[in-house]
Amino acid sequence: MTHSDSHATPSPLTARKSAALNGRARVPGDKSISHRALILGALAVGETRIAGLLEGEDVLNTAKAMQALGAQVERTGDFAWSVRGVGVSGFAAPKHALDFGNSGTGCRLVMGAVAGCPISAIFDGDASLRSRPMRRIVDPLELMGARVTDSQDGGRLPLTLRGARDPLPIVYRTPVASAQIKSAVLLAGLSAPGVTTVIESEASRDHTELMLKHFGAQIVSEKEGIHGRKIALTGQPELRGADVVVPADPSSAAFPIVAALIVAGSDIVLTDVMTNPLRTGLFTTLREMGASIEESEVRGDAGEPMAQFRVRASQLRGVVVPPERAPSMIDEYLVLAVAASFAEGTTTMRGLQELRVKESDRLEATAAMLRVNGVKVEIVGDDLIVEGTGHVPGGGLVATHMDHRIAMSALVMGLASDKPVTIDDTAFIATSFPDFIPMMRRLGAEFS
Repeated sequence: MTHSDSHATPSPLTARKSAALNGRARVPGDKSISHRALILGALAVGETRIAGLLEGEDVLNTAKAMQALGAQVERTGDFAWSVRGVGVSGFAAPKHALDFGNSGTGCRLVMGAVAGCPISAIFDGDASLRSRPMRRIVDPLELMGARVTDSQDGGRLPLTLRGARDPLPIVYRTPVASAQIKSAVLLAGLSAPGVTTVIESEASRDHTELMLKHFGAQIVSEKEGIHGRKIALTGQPELRGADVVVPADPSSAAFPIVAALIVAGSDIVLTDVMTNPLRTGLFTTLREMGASIEESEVRGDAGEPMAQFRVRASQLRGVVVPPERAPSMIDEYLVLAVAASFAEGTTTMRGLQELRVKESDRLEATAAMLRVNGVKVEIVGDDLIVEGTGHVPGGGLVATHMDHRIAMSALVMGLASDKPVTIDDTAFIATSFPDFIPMMRRLGAEFS
């Protein structure tokens, strides 16, 4: 059964105006950290124990890929996993294509890890992933000595990558702020002698750097220009298995947070939410809009900070979100647009070109979700402008375009809109947040 066949029959769902949301919850483990913990565990020597792993389809596909490449990966309990790695450059050629389903992150990071090993592997995924561009990942990997021996038009999946026998360290300036490009180059650089350097004019998420350090790599990150970073990795380290506690995903926390802000009388607590400053643009923005979000119990693990969040219903007002904040909240604009719909006044989100190449054209899909529910919205260039009036008429049927974040954003909107909001399919929510619907119901959300 292919990935797409398993979602053949759509399962719609309706969200209606809810009473106050209350209670405590822990959203799933961070997806970015979960992928990286599995990949670095597989490239390390010895055992890596992972607690709090996100057990969504995307991450499980990365776990299967690590097994196919020769690592021992097993589930040892609820969200607890053990990985016995093969060491840097130690991947074995997989017998079958590596299927990443819907996950761009898993696919692109593993391309980097494979590029430094003298093996060939076929990378594939579902219809949505097959349509996404891979050239900008593969270009720097080819400079390091890897080769694409087969691919679809424009370097799309299915794609066969032959890793480098003798990988070359490079100095690479990324064309766009992208943690996926940077991470692919650094993971390939593990196998190269000497120093591999990535220069970004706009800093992207630094999870790969923090976790490489946690596993024993020598890596130095310093400021470059006004907003940029220069990251230098010393190749051919002996990575050692390390324990990782995966913090709760701020991108997933975004949904119950916005729901609590817009549903009158709500007061919820979310535990262990990651507070890495390169991921908290949404929280900064919501606070500028007047949101009551309090942090306590701040702690850290594997280089990643986390805290407990208390969120209370708030009167929000429109703001301007600057373009340089986009990399720290690129996945959160959809649910921010929902918050903006319930705010008083205009919210302008600038510089969202990266949203056009996600699981769907998320810019157009977000505007469509708002319009069908009676919210005034326009796209000007790469800016999204939402006219908030403090309430949302609702009553719309939202097309999710196989995109988990559109599905969850629309359901959050329905919890506070005048009329119910229906989504055409819930199947894809499982890619990032399998427990979303039951967890929201436990907090008091009205879904039927």
